[in-house]
Amino acid sequence: MSAVRALRLFGSELRLIAGRRRNQVGLAVLAAIPVVMAIAIRVSRPTGRGHGPDFITEISENGFFVALSALSVMITFFLPLAVAALCGDAISGEAQQGTLRYLLTVPVHRTRLLLTKYAALVVGAFIAPLTVAIAGLLAGWALFGLKPVRLLSGTEIPLAEGLGRLALMVAYLGVCLAALAAVGLFISTLTEQPVAATLATAGVVMVVWILHAVPQLDWLHPWLIVHHWTAGTDLFRQPIFTDNLQRGLLLAAGYIVVFGSAAWARFSNKDITS
Repeated sequence: MSAVRALRLFGSELRLIAGRRRNQVGLAVLAAIPVVMAIAIRVSRPTGRGHGPDFITEISENGFFVALSALSVMITFFLPLAVAALCGDAISGEAQQGTLRYLLTVPVHRTRLLLTKYAALVVGAFIAPLTVAIAGLLAGWALFGLKPVRLLSGTEIPLAEGLGRLALMVAYLGVCLAALAAVGLFISTLTEQPVAATLATAGVVMVVWILHAVPQLDWLHPWLIVHHWTAGTDLFRQPIFTDNLQRGLLLAAGYIVVFGSAAWARFSNKDITS
């Protein structure tokens, strides 16, 4: 019975997130960005092959790279911003609307409620890059066609294998964003203002990127949450470079444990006033 109740609570949370108009608009914006990128490349028709992780100059020859380029570009700001917006509503949004106390009198144990909130955030963390990838593939297919994928190493793999590697990249980015969701959930327990929680979570990402760009702090870089976010492109090497991917997954797991525990410690002792 408790498992059924937990599933119902989780389903209710997902419906709440999906039903919010701002989340729907945000998802539409995420989907629109790769489409705009594809149209811009179609109009400008750049020449030459790309040598960076964004693969942008490859788009005109293979629409597959619309999805890959969009993910590589958007992981630095737009995807984290989308997750930050979800985190703002997790706890502080309920507190502002006066529904948090009601949820806890259903009754719902605080730990179960927090886990449900985080599970819903994790779903959002995976849906965001998946939306970008699907929109990029559709736009690339419509404007340039889909062909076998040329990797960074210069070798070519079948399109089906390329799609499989793209799916792995989406999953990897989902784990990275799930780590950010743990940070955002903790921040959301500190305030009753969802806008403040959203801005603080997005601000953390911006500050960390700035710190990551300072060479004098290279000793700190491996511990920063964003350090391995761009490692997803290592999936498009032959052979696949797994070192950074493994480190990125371990770092994300560490952030999930630390900030998830901090959120639980804060929320379990939080005085609910609304």
